[in-house]
Amino acid sequence: MAAANLTRFAWLSIATAFVTLALKLWAYYLTNSVGMLSDAIESIVNVGAAIMALTMLTIAARPADDDHAFGHSKAEYFSSGVEGALIFIAAISIIWAAWPRLLHPQAIEPFNWGFAVSLFASALNFATAMILLQAGKKYHSITLEADAHHLMTDVWTSAGILVAIGAIALTGWYVLDALIAIAVALNILWTGWQLLYRSVNGLMDAALPTEEIEHIRQILERYVTQEGIAYQSLKTRQAGARKFVSVHILVAGDWSVQKAHDLIDIIETDIEKSLFGCHVLTHLEPIEAPSSHHF
Repeated sequence: MAAANLTRFAWLSIATAFVTLALKLWAYYLTNSVGMLSDAIESIVNVGAAIMALTMLTIAARPADDDHAFGHSKAEYFSSGVEGALIFIAAISIIWAAWPRLLHPQAIEPFNWGFAVSLFASALNFATAMILLQAGKKYHSITLEADAHHLMTDVWTSAGILVAIGAIALTGWYVLDALIAIAVALNILWTGWQLLYRSVNGLMDAALPTEEIEHIRQILERYVTQEGIAYQSLKTRQAGARKFVSVHILVAGDWSVQKAHDLIDIIETDIEKSLFGCHVLTHLEPIEAPSSHHF
């Protein structure tokens, strides 16, 4: 799928964000609960995050130009970084709100229609998050993955509320409300940290995952065995959904330029076909006198 087509998933996220915002405002109207109001206000953040995702996916889909010879795919990291930070802040806020109740447990409101409406909104977020997560993994889009994880923070929070209501009804221990909320927050905190880490790594041109580098080496080793070549200076990096590989290919000095060119063209194609969104750049050298200049 072309990168531009990924924006349709961002539009789905925006639509879901507006619908869940309306549902949670309705839940606040039914319950007159400040907690429900804060939940609705948090949904406004979801709208902003979804619009951010749409903007960055649109930029990332732009073709390379004179000022951006390697394309614009790194724009995705700005969106995932922002969403990771929002998730991180949400987790800290939950812990901050739950801590006083951990020290001084209080009774919680029983399940009512307001909760039912809020849970329906969370179910919509869950369905959208699963679609975004699947698309993010399929098309290697960290923006869609980040938006999915952001929506899942709402799902985890709602699930925590349900578990707390049930657990307290069974045990009468009101402290479980705070303990479950903190457990949910720690899980969300880990998700936010992972997104921030991946975003920073992407902006810093981190290498491809170890398993993908090993896959590239296996392809190169096949040609080492079959053609008697060698290789060195294998370098990789990732920019959003795009992967970049550079490698020096060493062939016998008496090979013709045409023969060497044909072989490295086959090697580049082999690697690019095996890795989604991969671009390979090779540098040809004589095996008898390899260059000491590595880029």
